[in-house]
Amino acid sequence: MPNNPVITEHFRCGSREPLLFLLGPCVIESREMILDIAEEIATIRDELGIQVVFKASFDKANRTSIDSYRGPGMEKGLTILRQVTEQTGLATTTDIHEPAQAEPVAQVCKIVQIPAFLARQTDLVRETANATARHGGVVNVKKPQFIAPQDMEHIIRKCEESGQSNILATERGTTFGYGHLVNDMQAIPVLQQLGCPVVFDATHSVQKPGGKTTGGNRKMIPYLARAAVACGADAIFMETHPNPDQALSDGPNMLPLSHLKKIIQQLLAIRVLVNEWSESLA
Repeated sequence: MPNNPVITEHFRCGSREPLLFLLGPCVIESREMILDIAEEIATIRDELGIQVVFKASFDKANRTSIDSYRGPGMEKGLTILRQVTEQTGLATTTDIHEPAQAEPVAQVCKIVQIPAFLARQTDLVRETANATARHGGVVNVKKPQFIAPQDMEHIIRKCEESGQSNILATERGTTFGYGHLVNDMQAIPVLQQLGCPVVFDATHSVQKPGGKTTGGNRKMIPYLARAAVACGADAIFMETHPNPDQALSDGPNMLPLSHLKKIIQQLLAIRVLVNEWSESLA
């Protein structure tokens, strides 16, 4: 069985543990921007006493349009993410798209994320599991939009058979018709029955796929995040940006950085109630 809780030197994530937050912009736009956002998130971490892993992508390989900004690339991106840890103490996470990226990314990032569209790619899953296990890290697999939550069992088994038991499973919505995602909160306890701590991606869940660039409705982020924590999610993933309307990727479904602290405070309060209720049933 996967480890629950997942324990590293930076955080504990799992049943009855404090919430873990995965926070940061969609893509690395510049070194200066990333370090500024990381500093602000680190300040919130210190003020609220929360567990945070900083997230930003070095390459958005799944952009809809060939003309869309993808990021600085792996080498430069990892240098920036390493600077985030050195400057703020925040552990980092990023997504990868090719098996060859697993080893160098696992050397820098505590959590390596497998995108939803690629989660059934066996070579990618196995290399990521191997690399993160070697470096004492964690693999975070996003549930594809096109599979049922119980079918994540097979992806989790691939990770375990590759030597990795520190696995997070992320719920991020399910395709419904054309250009729309829905969130069935039953997916959270179903995924937890597979043994993993569960992350809820509150920002990609409000995406509206289709068109030249992906749309979204960021006003729905707090509602989905609160519902997910009430349903027992162990971690919350939220992309955030100082000015989402000017962001180079996924602006419509990113949370304004100025709103982040208030929403986190709400989620922490809900988590306390959920843990108290769970203990009363134990």
